[in-house]
Amino acid sequence: MENRITGFKDLIVWQKGIELVKNIYEITKSFPKEELYGLSSQMRRCVISIPSNIAEGVRRRHRKEYKQFIHISLGSSGELETQIIIAKELGYIDEAQKSNLSELIDHICRMLVSLSKKL
Repeated sequence: MENRITGFKDLIVWQKGIELVKNIYEITKSFPKEELYGLSSQMRRCVISIPSNIAEGVRRRHRKEYKQFIHISLGSSGELETQIIIAKELGYIDEAQKSNLSELIDHICRMLVSLSKKL
């Protein structure tokens, strides 16, 4: 039987993006209430952008547009990693959480770069 990608939900990188969304939402629940409209909100919007842009790129059906949306996801990944560093510096997350999140982001970024090269 052939393993064929039929939509964005079949992409492992999209699945990893959803995993990252769940992790960020869980972690930001414990942020101070004053961060509800600050860092917490920014991290949530940013992380949602990663799998959302992958999905939008797939649905665009044009290679050039698809690649552009992959690059937007990569940009959001860099933005999120910066926000994670800020959260660590402010004491909202510990080193283990920062490392785990950074490792997942790095994995997603490598997958995105690989996907972009294949397009």
